[in-house]
Amino acid sequence: MSVRRSIAYAGLTFSLAALAFSFGSWSAQRSIAQQLASNDARVSALRDDMARAILQMRQAETAATPSGTNGRRQPEVVPAGGAQPALVEEIKRQLQSEMGLMPVRLLRDRKESFVELNAYDATGKSSYGTAGYLGNGYFVTVKHAVVALDDEDGREGHKITAIKVRVHGRDITARLIDAGDADVEVHSGDWAIIRVSQNLDLPPLRVNTTFGYDFADPIFRLGNDYSKGIILSTGYVGQRTPNGLVTALTDGHPGVSGGGVLDQDGDLVGIPIGRMQGDYRFSFILPVRGEMFRKVPGVSIAEAKVASATN
Repeated sequence: MSVRRSIAYAGLTFSLAALAFSFGSWSAQRSIAQQLASNDARVSALRDDMARAILQMRQAETAATPSGTNGRRQPEVVPAGGAQPALVEEIKRQLQSEMGLMPVRLLRDRKESFVELNAYDATGKSSYGTAGYLGNGYFVTVKHAVVALDDEDGREGHKITAIKVRVHGRDITARLIDAGDADVEVHSGDWAIIRVSQNLDLPPLRVNTTFGYDFADPIFRLGNDYSKGIILSTGYVGQRTPNGLVTALTDGHPGVSGGGVLDQDGDLVGIPIGRMQGDYRFSFILPVRGEMFRKVPGVSIAEAKVASATN
């Protein structure tokens, strides 16, 4: 009797469990169905909103179109004009500006304007950095990459005896043309102009000496990180320093000195020249200025932006 009772209890338990499972599955399916119905309703409502918005735009265009008073029926279908594409482009431009973006194609194009730089001292030791192409064989870089700033200590072995830039996998000898007045690194005079004696198939940079460096302005840094080739990094403007530099949060790895800091138009607005000791994300930028290009004929300087913006 006890065995039959146990079997009966087991059967009842199994039945209840099966019923509970079936009820749970039904509830879950019902919940999913309700969620799908809710999503469909939202999509439908969104579609209706978009349709109404498009209709309103078309009605506004029709209303804005001058018409005669001779009672001639106006076409119900309004041909697409150039206003909408222009509006779309303007919205895209504003979004790009607000989000701190630059077109990928433009970044890839600008990468071709920067090259790896190597300098050799009297002992045969080498150091690496970056240089940006200005056209006609001229490059801009940092002074401390091509001039030994500690020669006053009498350590003649630190004197730079050779400068080379790597263009399309080939090392080309360059010579120093001009430099700032820096005698230490991370200084407002830490810039230099070098030149090679042959024509180069590189796109020259356009220089913008009027960039405002306002707080939180987005910037794009291209440099020879760790001597591994030209690498892109992005960041934002921080503060101006008393010695004429600008702080920014953008990678300041070894080798990026002499590279380029670009604005959202792809113009060269600065040169990364150093970083905070022990912090690779806290960088110092040297804003470009006219003095740096006094010995570079034909350099493209985008100062016309200011005049057009104030007219």
